Amino acid sequence: MRLWRHDAMMQHLYETAAYWGDKILSWTSDPNDAFWLAQTYFMIHQYARAERLLTRPFPINPQFPTPHTNGNASVAAPNFEPPPSSIMRLPMGPGEVLGNSGEQRNNVSTLVELSVACRYLAAQCMVRQGNWSGATEILGENNPFRDSGRSGPSIPNVDGGIKIEASMCHLRGVVMQHLSRNEIAKECYMEALILDVKCYESFERLISTEMMTPDEEWEFVQSLPYSAQVPKDAEFVQLMYTTRLRKYKHAEEHAITRQRLVQEYNLGDNPDVLYSFADSLYLSFRWKDCFTITSRILNLISIHNHTMPLHIACMFHINHLHSKLFILAHDMVDREPDNALSWYAVGVWYLGNQKWATARQYFSKASLLDPRFAAAWVAFAHTFALEGEHDHAITAYSTSARMFTGSHLPLMFIGMEQLKLSNLRLAGEALSAAYSMCDSDPLLINEMGVMAFSQGKYDDATGLFQKALGLAEVTQSSRSNWSSTYLNLGTSCRKLRRYDEAKKAYQEVLDLDPQNSVALGFMGMVHHLTGEIDKAILTYHEALSIDPINSHIMELLNMALEASSMGSTNPTETEFKNLVMALKEKYNRYHRGLAKGKERERPDVPTDVVSGNDADDMHVG
Repeated sequence: MRLWRHDAMMQHLYETAAYWGDKILSWTSDPNDAFWLAQTYFMIHQYARAERLLTRPFPINPQFPTPHTNGNASVAAPNFEPPPSSIMRLPMGPGEVLGNSGEQRNNVSTLVELSVACRYLAAQCMVRQGNWSGATEILGENNPFRDSGRSGPSIPNVDGGIKIEASMCHLRGVVMQHLSRNEIAKECYMEALILDVKCYESFERLISTEMMTPDEEWEFVQSLPYSAQVPKDAEFVQLMYTTRLRKYKHAEEHAITRQRLVQEYNLGDNPDVLYSFADSLYLSFRWKDCFTITSRILNLISIHNHTMPLHIACMFHINHLHSKLFILAHDMVDREPDNALSWYAVGVWYLGNQKWATARQYFSKASLLDPRFAAAWVAFAHTFALEGEHDHAITAYSTSARMFTGSHLPLMFIGMEQLKLSNLRLAGEALSAAYSMCDSDPLLINEMGVMAFSQGKYDDATGLFQKALGLAEVTQSSRSNWSSTYLNLGTSCRKLRRYDEAKKAYQEVLDLDPQNSVALGFMGMVHHLTGEIDKAILTYHEALSIDPINSHIMELLNMALEASSMGSTNPTETEFKNLVMALKEKYNRYHRGLAKGKERERPDVPTDVVSGNDADDMHVG
């Protein structure tokens, strides 16, 4: 009859397995049979029934030995009768060990007191029912095996499988994370991985919820005891974990890792390896190339949770794919209405159509379905920023920063919003905090340059813009995505009267986009300041042919024409300053008159220079 139960479970006939398993337990009172019946209840989502079976007083029949297990071994299989031995007692908390109770002496106990595996299953049932305090009580707040002498990364599992001690550490982390005790949860996940590198779910939680900074991720994953625990597969496991790490640094190592997995392990068509390649392309703003890879992944499997946010984001950035994004979002909602990714796709489609409030509703729904979905939280905050609700955006970004403590992006976005509000001190604090977490993101370095520019530190700003462009080259990012940073660099050089460098920076922008009216206007100003009045006039005319209603350039053109007619080739600095100051005041009056919420959409590429108190800024980001 145990064979009937086993076959029914293997063939997913769980009701059949539960029916016959119940009869077996009534006859035998064998804890092994009780455990497998509880497993069957768990599989058919009867969590309360399974928990009751594991925690109710249970008569111990001396005829049938209890399952002999420890922190490193799985529960005995059906019909397995281990040799008689003393029953290992599981500590309930740090330093506290259960002794033999009166019920135990009378041959009555509970399964959770007899077996670590039963205790783990009972905790799983409580988690599924949302009984977080009960799960914490049964698991303990710390690993009870830690100082027992039977625990540690070098102690192998008896059957070569995953240590149940590591599984309990992982489940403890899940509970702590739900209770918003993120630091303890992080330690639990790290301990689970150290105990058993095969415990992928702990790795997934650490990486997907960004609980560690990029540097911490790299150091931790590279230091795990692969060789001690999986000597035959150590290199493969390390390579696979490395592909999931964030790619702001170690670009060469990541490329070698992918190459080895493709060539040595024949995983060129594996979705996880392809995802690593797509992630690096997305980080380099190569939307089309990234979309090609993500499309390949989704041809292999219908939904890949790691790939879908990248795929959806690429469709948002590539304008002609917006209609396909609409179809994809509807298909996902029809197929998986309880998946946060489905509603996230709907929200992104509304975001692309500039319906901020509607997009915000769907991002909120996605975050309710999956509270640890980082992309939904950040996108939710973006809707406020794009709508011009900077205070609400800062609040939403702050929530993201508290939830995803290893990500620098929410802090960077807070700094960007504070810059827009001219709160330079708060912006500096946020950007500095983001930089302490990730010092290799070119977008963050650009924003720090904007910050320095706004404070009048033009030398610092120039150095930061040059550093941002250098980092962008390291990531092999398309130069066209950094045109705003080239504009910022040119403006900083112009402030420092390094006109040749300013011309070179503006020319970089014009090489990428000859129709960029802002770069043409700036180039005209440099010609004007260096006494090249004829070139300035031609450049101003070029800019006006693209943007004919730009009043700033028209005023500068009139000044250049007047200087040319009077035979003056080099206007005095005072004259130039006075004119541009008047233009600035006119612009500010116009800007203050705009209705709230009518600001232009913030691009996803780096922002333009935010003007400071100096009067000769034409382009305000």
